[in-house]
Order: sequence, then C-alpha cells, then structure tokens
Amino acid sequence: MAYELPPLPYDYNALDPYVSAKTLEFHHDKHHAAYVNNYNNMTKDTDMANMPIEEVIKAVYGDASKAGIFNNAAQAWNHTFFWNSMKAGGGGAPTGAVADKINADFGSYDKFKEAFKTAATTQFGSGWAWLVLDGGTLKVVKTLNAENPLHNGQIPLLTCDVWEHAYYLDYQNRRPDFVEAFLSNLANWDFVAQNMPAA
Repeated sequence: MAYELPPLPYDYNALDPYVSAKTLEFHHDKHHAAYVNNYNNMTKDTDMANMPIEEVIKAVYGDASKAGIFNNAAQAWNHTFFWNSMKAGGGGAPTGAVADKINADFGSYDKFKEAFKTAATTQFGSGWAWLVLDGGTLKVVKTLNAENPLHNGQIPLLTCDVWEHAYYLDYQNRRPDFVEAFLSNLANWDFVAQNMPAA
C-alpha cells in the first residue's frame, strides 16, 4: 500500500505573510510530493511497502545500501510533521502543560526560544531543528539533511525546516528571520500538546 501525500492542514495563503502561498505550493506540491513519489517507487513490491513509514525510517537508517530509501522516507515524514508544526495565529509562548514542561526543562520560554533559534541557525547546510522528548526530558536538537529524531529513540514534538527551499522565496538568505517568524507567529503549540500525551 503506497504512502500518500497528505494535504496541507490549511489553505496555501493561511500562513501569510510569514510563509507565502507560493512557498507552500512549491514546497508541498513539488518538494514533498517528490519525496513521497520516490519513496513509493523505491519500496514498491518490497516488504517495506506495507510497513508504517516510521518503521521503515528506523529499519534502514545507517544502511548505506538503503540511503535513498531512508532519505525519501524521512523527508516525506519530516515534511508532514513540519506542516502540522505550524498554524495561522500560532507562535509565542505556549500555555498549560506545555508551558510548564518548557519552564521545568529549559528554565523559561525565552531560554527554550534561544536554544531553538541557535539550533536552527547554526545547522550547517540543510536540515531541521526539533523540540523532542528524550527520556522524559525536553531537548532541542538539530539534524542534518533528512535525519530526524525517530532513529535516535527521541519523540519529536515540533520541527522547523531549515532547508533553503523552506524559506528562500520569502526570506532569501535570512534564515534567522524565518526562524524568528516561525517561533513568534507560526509554531503550533496545540500540536505539541497532542504529541506529549502520546509520548
């Protein structure tokens, strides 16, 4: 059974002016779709075709002969997680249990924000910044290219895509401005709260 490209959880123009409709169209309909198509083509008629994509990511990670499968599976999964990590009217400090956990593990929301911005802006080249649960503790991590926290046994809660195609049409080379806009205006804390009980 092929892995399907999930639709965006909002309209193309929902995240304006922080992420433009043109960026979402290219990023979702071209980049994300290509990863999904490549993954399906690579796993067609194999045992992996019927495995949950999360299990495929963990199973093939580190196997050089399956690097193409890993890259496309992880990028397909990462992008779906990224779309859900944003919402119109998001951003700013969270409330409730998420806020309590951030304050407990980072000291304050501002300290979390600084750690996340540092991870996102210092990821050399392409990659991702993540808020994860690691052994019950919140941490900020960054990953290179397609890598994600799943294969490290961490539980992803929120991510920001820092590949250039995620922001270049809107911000050109100003990645720090994109990351600031993500944290201040887009971060979906409701999605984080949904992921935490499962964790």
